[in-house]
Order: sequence, then C-alpha cells, then structure tokens
Amino acid sequence: QVQLLESGGGLVQTGGSVSLSCAASGGEFVRHTMGWSRQAPGKDREFVAGISWTGRTHYGDSVKGRFTISRDDAKNMVFLQMNNLKPEDTAVYYCTADGNLKRLVELHSPTYWGQGIPVTVSS
Repeated sequence: QVQLLESGGGLVQTGGSVSLSCAASGGEFVRHTMGWSRQAPGKDREFVAGISWTGRTHYGDSVKGRFTISRDDAKNMVFLQMNNLKPEDTAVYYCTADGNLKRLVELHSPTYWGQGIPVTVSS
C-alpha cells in the first residue's frame, strides 16, 4: 500500500510559478510510475503529468511546455514545477502512483492517490 502526501501549492498570480512536492511511503517507490492529476471546481479529474521509473515523462496537452515533472528516487519524492500559470490551472492537485505505467499515463486511472492540495491562480 502506497501513501502519498503532497505539499506546496497555494495562491499565485497569473504568470507566476509554483512547485508541488509529493512524499511517497509504504511501497517500492522506484518501481512505480508517479504522476499528478488535478480537478478544477465543477470539472472532471484531469491528467497533468507522469514520470516512469526510467525517467520518461508524459504531459497533458494543457500543460505541455509550462509544467515539469521530476522524481528523486533516493528520497521517494516526486515534484511538479508549474510555470506561466493561468487562471484555468486553478484546481486541487493530486499526487498519483501506479505500478503499471499504462494505467497512469494512458488510462489516467492510477491506483494510488494523495489527499490533494489546492492551487489557486488569480487573474
């Protein structure tokens, strides 16, 4: 059983940057694909980014070129650097994990989810 705990986030102005962190425990971190998803008010959950155990990255279309996902296997952590933020990036951001890359990156249905952390981008 993998536990995920997000940190970071908060309130930022349009065009600004925010970094999210996620600490993982309870599982074999290096064997998991890690990712981030988000849910804006009144909308469905949306895939944001994923990173495989080999370091290969995947991004949702709406964040490509602005967000960067990375991982530190020595510390069991995954990060999301968000730049050039827009009001439509306002959402609760969830750290995710799955032992199956396809389930997270293609099916957008990861097994493990964090509690979520809000990010608000003011216009």
